Amino acid sequence: MHPRTTAFVERAREEYGFEPDVEEFPEGTKTAADAAEAVGCDVAQIASSLVFDVDGSLVVSVTSGANRVDEGALGVAFDVSADAVSMADAGRIKEEIGWSIGGVPPFCHDRSVPVVIDETLLEHETVWAAAGTPEAVFPIDPSELRRFADAEPTVVTE
Repeated sequence: MHPRTTAFVERAREEYGFEPDVEEFPEGTKTAADAAEAVGCDVAQIASSLVFDVDGSLVVSVTSGANRVDEGALGVAFDVSADAVSMADAGRIKEEIGWSIGGVPPFCHDRSVPVVIDETLLEHETVWAAAGTPEAVFPIDPSELRRFADAEPTVVTE
C-alpha cells in the first residue's frame, strides 16, 4: 500500500474507529469516470473531495462524480458572492489539508475545515472516496462519511 494511503488508513482507524477497505489501482482513479470504471460502480457513487477557496478560507466539497460544483451555489451556501469562490491552489491544499489533489479524502484532514456533502450522494447505499492518493479509493456508507467528515448536506451543483 502506498505510504499516503497507509497514513489515511491509520488516521481513519485512530480518529474514527473506521477500517477503510482500500482498493488501489496502479492505472489511477484521477477522474470520477476512471474511479467508477475501476471499482465497477456508477459515476454518481464516486465521492470526489474538491477543495475550494471560499472568501479566503478552505472548504471541502464532497461531490458526486455525476455532478459539477457550481461556484455560485457554493458561494450561496457560505453567504459570499460567486466571485469569492475558486478552486484552491494545489500547494495550499497540500500544506493545509495534508493531501494532494486527486487523493484528498473526505475526512482525516490535517486541520479542521468546513465540509459540505452533495446531497445526491446520500441516496446511495455505498459511495467510493479517495484514500490519500489518486490511485486509492475506499467504499463507505454515505451517512457514515457525512458523520466522520461532519459534513453539511448542501446543494452546490449545477
